[in-house]
Amino acid sequence: MGEFKVHRVRFFNYVPSGIRCVAYNNQSNRLAVSRTDGTVEIYNLSANYFQEKFFPGHESRATEALCWAEGQRLFSAGLNGEIMEYDLQALNIKYAMDAFGGPIWSMAASPSGSQLLVGCEDGSVKLFQITPDKIQFERNFDRQKSRILSLSWHPSGTHIAAGSIDYISVFDVKSGSAVHKMIVDRQYMGASKRKCIVWGVAFLSDGTVISVDSAGKVQFWDSATGTLVKSHLIANADVQSIAVADQEDSFVVGTAEGTVFHFQLVPVTSNSNEKQWVRTKPFQHHTHDVRTVAHSPTALISGGTDTHLVIRPLMEKVEVKNYDAALRKITFPHRCLISCSKKRQLLLFQFAHHLELWRLGSTVATGKNGDTLPLSKNADHLLHLKTKGPENIICSCISPCGSWIAYSTVSRFFLYRLNYEHDNISLKRVSKMPAFLRCALQILFSEDSTKLFVASNQGALHIVQLSGGSFKHLHAFQPQSGTVEAMCLLAVSPDGHWLAASGTSAGVHVYDVKQLKLHCTVPAYNFPVTAMAIAPNTNNLVIAHSDQQVFEYSIPDKQYTDWSRTVQKQGFHHLWLQRDTPITHISFHPKRPMHILLHDAYMFCIIDKSLPLPNDKTLLYNPFPPTNESDVVRRRTAHAFKISKIYKPLLFMDLLDERTLVAVERPLDDIIAQLPPPIKKKKFGT
Repeated sequence: MGEFKVHRVRFFNYVPSGIRCVAYNNQSNRLAVSRTDGTVEIYNLSANYFQEKFFPGHESRATEALCWAEGQRLFSAGLNGEIMEYDLQALNIKYAMDAFGGPIWSMAASPSGSQLLVGCEDGSVKLFQITPDKIQFERNFDRQKSRILSLSWHPSGTHIAAGSIDYISVFDVKSGSAVHKMIVDRQYMGASKRKCIVWGVAFLSDGTVISVDSAGKVQFWDSATGTLVKSHLIANADVQSIAVADQEDSFVVGTAEGTVFHFQLVPVTSNSNEKQWVRTKPFQHHTHDVRTVAHSPTALISGGTDTHLVIRPLMEKVEVKNYDAALRKITFPHRCLISCSKKRQLLLFQFAHHLELWRLGSTVATGKNGDTLPLSKNADHLLHLKTKGPENIICSCISPCGSWIAYSTVSRFFLYRLNYEHDNISLKRVSKMPAFLRCALQILFSEDSTKLFVASNQGALHIVQLSGGSFKHLHAFQPQSGTVEAMCLLAVSPDGHWLAASGTSAGVHVYDVKQLKLHCTVPAYNFPVTAMAIAPNTNNLVIAHSDQQVFEYSIPDKQYTDWSRTVQKQGFHHLWLQRDTPITHISFHPKRPMHILLHDAYMFCIIDKSLPLPNDKTLLYNPFPPTNESDVVRRRTAHAFKISKIYKPLLFMDLLDERTLVAVERPLDDIIAQLPPPIKKKKFGT
């Protein structure tokens, strides 16, 4: 693997926002996740649970509800009183419409997907018609006395259930009037609470309404008579969310204690046709409130204050052992929030509303393998660059020379020139940046820091010339006619000749920067690209996909390399393919052209193309025999994959020079320590 001096960085004080809502789309097998800062993420569950798209957050958008309608259309609503639809191609908000009912607490799409219901602060339930371009207000239902916190449609689309404070209402959709009003018991552990909040409702085909509330109860109601059928006390705190399977044979609820309970419909006796709801499995994968749950055909999905998205497989529904059979706990975004200036040994950290620039520490000490060396100079926090306005930062980058910083929000693009004088740093903003650069999804500097490449959300790729403290727009590669596909990943060759761009689909386009034309398109692949880079000298494009496949494509020859064809013929090791976090960064050793360096959140790997590939009988994570073996034996048993799992969770890793690496870690314990305290649960013996 080689010996490296490693800068082990743990001062990236990144804390993900808590999860507020999840919405599962059965048709596309995608999951939409909204966070407390207004960010919305789209996960492709068929592509190894990869986060393929995201919409940046906004300070004024506290999303309280999220749902899919009309197949592939995504809507959200929140406490600002607006309903928003997202453009899944251009990755921006298509429009926002005020519902005129105050803050919106709940939203649900009709079973046909053609209508949208929202529950408001003023007690109103509003029905909207979904048209091809927008949504159109249709009518109000009977106004209730308190806010509408939860909504659910009957599968036939004729009735809805609405959860409020102390009661549940059943409405007739045709007339808009309330048919029944079911009062929820305020009793909680033998004592009477002041209010009982109905956090979630689910309307089943047989007319049963299932409710979850702040008294820790799951209750079953007969909507025809408005009476309580059965009640389960499952928690000493709020039950905050519920989701039902499409077949209505199971449902899942989440509690404020961090527990997820699974209920299943099972026969009363072995020979009986009569069935009853039984609490079958409790899961404790969260430390804090479970604010939202979803139920896919093969898994239970939950998220909450502890920022984890947990996907728990239902083993009885998983037919073969594949990606769906493993428990997932997704914490970090599947995109890079860190960029590096190798020349000046600087790291730029991206947060929601500011950037931090740090200079790495240094040491003059030496030691043997595994030693921790004392610092002769500590890391310096050079710059804290705060954004103006409520919008989150989408992307950012520092130039390799360390003299430029660029970042983008939805409405503005910022470029700064940095000057270094001894230990002082000065910052000058480049004014009058063109409007077409705004809402950039990816920013990248050329290796010599003379060009800036900007990928816009409209599919265009802009090339900007940098000189002195000014800029000049050189060219824009426009998307092919009739398509607006946002480009999410960029890679430039070290000589500045080639630019590779990957969109939200699986396609990769390679452009000739000198002749300003499209050079070639890499053959399409079924899984999205997670990382890519262009090797020096050979100009081979290395592409990693979400199914853990790695391809090498020769840009000059416009075909896959011999090594890549050999890999695809033999196949990767089964343990390599079973990894559940995507590769997020690829780089190359300047003096070792046969080495490819890459990492995901839990391992750093060097692939040596000169060595044979491991087969499934070989140990993937222990490629070397004991050191007392002869060099001949060691060489014969070694394989191409050299993997280190020392650094984790690993957010960024790259070469600074031939013998120096920088690794940025973010331990989960450090994140949990900055979260609000969880509900205190009494333990036995305390």
